[in-house]
Amino acid sequence: MHLPARWALRIALAVSFLFVFATQISFNTGAQEQGAQKPATGTTPAKTDPTGNPAPQQKLGHELDGPVIVNTDLITLTVTVTDTYGRYVSGLSQKAFTILDEKQPQEITFFSDDDSPVSIGVLFDVSGSMSGDKIKNAREALAKFIQTSHNSDEYFLIAFNSRAQLLLDKTRDGNAVLDKLTFVQTKNNTALYDACYLGVEKVQRGLHPKRALLLISDGQDNNSRYTFNELRRLLKESDVVLYGVGILSGGDAGSALGMEGQGILDELASVSGGKAFFPRSAVEMDDIFEQIALELRHQYSIGYKPSNFSNDGKWRKIKVKVTPPRGLPRLFVRSKEGYYAIPGAR
Repeated sequence: MHLPARWALRIALAVSFLFVFATQISFNTGAQEQGAQKPATGTTPAKTDPTGNPAPQQKLGHELDGPVIVNTDLITLTVTVTDTYGRYVSGLSQKAFTILDEKQPQEITFFSDDDSPVSIGVLFDVSGSMSGDKIKNAREALAKFIQTSHNSDEYFLIAFNSRAQLLLDKTRDGNAVLDKLTFVQTKNNTALYDACYLGVEKVQRGLHPKRALLLISDGQDNNSRYTFNELRRLLKESDVVLYGVGILSGGDAGSALGMEGQGILDELASVSGGKAFFPRSAVEMDDIFEQIALELRHQYSIGYKPSNFSNDGKWRKIKVKVTPPRGLPRLFVRSKEGYYAIPGAR
């Protein structure tokens, strides 16, 4: 049957309308199904930490109240690599490193050489033995350290004489740290070990995974509740790296007290994977503080899960080896020497 032209046109328009309507329904249904599977626009997928566990979410404008403890056997190390001239070597790949746990090679499961910020506890000796130019030169050198550090570093300032006192808690304002030390008066005895204890406690609650203490003192403790052995054990258990700067005058260096102070700073730094320095002049002190700041920015973070882990609480030795790329001379590695076999965040 042959329809008039006007009827054929109407039928064609009706069919076209039905086709568009059905397509729109199908599109909306598919979009709703996809929307149920994907996060809404503007949200961020959940992140994981190096262990594969969900990382804590942080709201904008708010700080986390403290560290989130993750029950894991992941061992994390902060590793410093230098050449024969003491220059920091960056850019090495994961393949260049070998981790031995109780002499057994381990598989590296986390590796980073990013210039990441640090939670830093500045422990400043204001006891009577730091009188004269010692404290003035140390403050000026600290300014060099802050200038060279990462812009997002987080500072905790602890001053100590007969007792340790927290002067600044969680600040990124380096000038505020220096301002607090402008008018301090040196007096009384030295509670160095107590200050280190407080420093470890504070930086472990910091925002950044990398944690360090900068201890500025002549190293002579005579008023702490904690003992040297207790502090040494704490540093071995923690993931905090301690750098000691011994502020010694000309007469201190060769004296019995001076030698004792150097030995204390050397040992505390060594067990944590850090280093102690003993400048002989204000110029050398400036260079040392700048050197420490550069080291914190040129370190490797390495993690692994021990293949032979045993929850027996015993001390387990770690050795980190590095194989230099072809053409490079021998490289030197510094890190923690071990850990206590207790499950938990390290």
